[in-house]
Amino acid sequence: MNIKRLLISLLIIFLALTITDFLIHAVWLKPLYGATKELWRPEGEMNSAKYMAWLHAAHLLAAITFTTLWAVGFAQNAKASCAVKYGLFMALYGQTHTLISYAVQPFTLEIVWKWIISASVQGILLGLILYKVYKPKAA
Repeated sequence: MNIKRLLISLLIIFLALTITDFLIHAVWLKPLYGATKELWRPEGEMNSAKYMAWLHAAHLLAAITFTTLWAVGFAQNAKASCAVKYGLFMALYGQTHTLISYAVQPFTLEIVWKWIISASVQGILLGLILYKVYKPKAA
């Protein structure tokens, strides 16, 4: 494992994850969240430094996990198709919590399905980005 490439990849995945999450949640799904505002913290509270720090910590943890697992388990002999599968399966694994949340919280099915679809697309995109950025050393 190349630590320099790992750190660069981690930073790029963190940024890509943060940007795509913003586009998914603050742009695409914002109307759905507004229609179900009783389920969420008030927007001012959610955007406070306290809770934004938790969101960024989650993005960092996801980036570390996603990037490191790729680097130690898949990168050496990977093809683009492997990156697509890796990103999709990592995303789907993460969405198990969405289904559990739906069982115990009053989310709408529309939100649940849009979370699963957007996470799947995001996972594939992150897998492809990681495939391009974290390349193993040539033999």
